[in-house]
Amino acid sequence: MMLYGFHNGGLEVRRKPDGGARLSGRFPYNSRAVLSDGGRTGRPRKEQFASGAFRHSVENDQEVHLLVGHSFDRPLASRGAGSMKLTDTDDALTFSAEIAPALMEVGYVRDALAGLAAGLIIGISPGFRIPPERTVKDAETIKEEPPEEGQALIRTIHEAILYELSLVTRPAYSETQVEARNWALRQEHAEAPRKLLGVERWR
Repeated sequence: MMLYGFHNGGLEVRRKPDGGARLSGRFPYNSRAVLSDGGRTGRPRKEQFASGAFRHSVENDQEVHLLVGHSFDRPLASRGAGSMKLTDTDDALTFSAEIAPALMEVGYVRDALAGLAAGLIIGISPGFRIPPERTVKDAETIKEEPPEEGQALIRTIHEAILYELSLVTRPAYSETQVEARNWALRQEHAEAPRKLLGVERWR
């Protein structure tokens, strides 16, 4: 199942003299997103991407699409077409996309750019998968939030396979999306059995 992240803001569009447009944005690392407030009885769940989480996909020239609303039927640009560039730093994954003049006449492209201009499309959302553990060990870790900060489970993604970036109106954190993630805490230090005193052995 494809998983989705979200960052509010960081999108910019500029019209070009040839009738096309240049769209740029950034998805920051080490920024926690609240996926679920936990409801009445559960624990809040948060997620963050560690620095360089998408670096392998960027450096290996993997095909990545720029889409509207996670729909491959509504493409804007792609690396394979030579119309999108990705840059990975310790702070963020950034992209720059060239929207061809011919695409500017397509309905969903006009709607997306109009939504950006009106402030209705507010964020960038990566579509990704976690690599198998046999390939990448500890690609994700789950820890408890420090007590002074809250009671949430915090999932940190250290490495992910990036398939697409999408312009979105809101986070795509449905219950199905949240539950599709791994939230199992790993016991890092198992408690050693206590050595019994001689008098205790006979009780």
